Amino acid sequence: MAFDALRQRVRPLLDRLGVDKPAPSSRIVEIGWLLKDEAGAFLWDDPKPFPRAVPTSEHAKSAAYCPAILDYEARLIDVPCPYDLRLGLKLKAGEEPALVNLDGDRAAVRSNHMGRIVKLMARKEWRHPERPVLQIPTPYVFLADEPVWLNQMPPYAHFQMRPWPGLLMGGRFPIHIWPRPLMWAFEWHNLAKPLELRRGDPWFSLRFETMDPSRPTRLVEAEATPELKSYMAGVSGVTNMVKRTFSLFPIAEKRRPARLLQKRTNR
Repeated sequence: MAFDALRQRVRPLLDRLGVDKPAPSSRIVEIGWLLKDEAGAFLWDDPKPFPRAVPTSEHAKSAAYCPAILDYEARLIDVPCPYDLRLGLKLKAGEEPALVNLDGDRAAVRSNHMGRIVKLMARKEWRHPERPVLQIPTPYVFLADEPVWLNQMPPYAHFQMRPWPGLLMGGRFPIHIWPRPLMWAFEWHNLAKPLELRRGDPWFSLRFETMDPSRPTRLVEAEATPELKSYMAGVSGVTNMVKRTFSLFPIAEKRRPARLLQKRTNR
């Protein structure tokens, strides 16, 4: 009894150190992904592993064979852009900036439809008063059944023929308790230059953190089960009602079903 009481007292320390925990059932950490909305789903291509460079040199010390580079690139996921867009800003003193569809009638996206896919945030919500922020919602949702943190990053491993006039605003959150659709957020620095996006180009990159950094990750398409839909409903829209959504993580973890990730098999 005394030993059991002592064990309970040191349990939090043992958990932090990873002592006396059962080994993972698999060496690979599976990451599920799905599209939250079915409308227009054909626009959104599958997330893809970062493409391996084809070695052009057989030299033993070539960067193409560097294990550090290979391991790093093997953990990157690319998400391709769904739209062809060429956007500018209309600026007037004393007025809020407005987006301009620079391709006009030749644009792939109708100008009267632009406001549904691109949102220019109000100036008071920018990080800097001279750097507009726009957002493009995506239906991509990622989830896991063990602790995994998602990092959304610019596609900096790709050379951009048309450099963006600003910065992609990345983010990091735990997908095992907070599966939500990703947002593409952009901070416009050089207001004199247009923002050009091309369908199929790398749009953003993803990297996943796990409890054991040595374990590789694998993407699998997930099923939108009733349990997952119900759980995601608890996440939906809370950013509009609280200041710090991370404060809701303990509640989400307590109400989480035992399993969220079920592989999709009928595709």
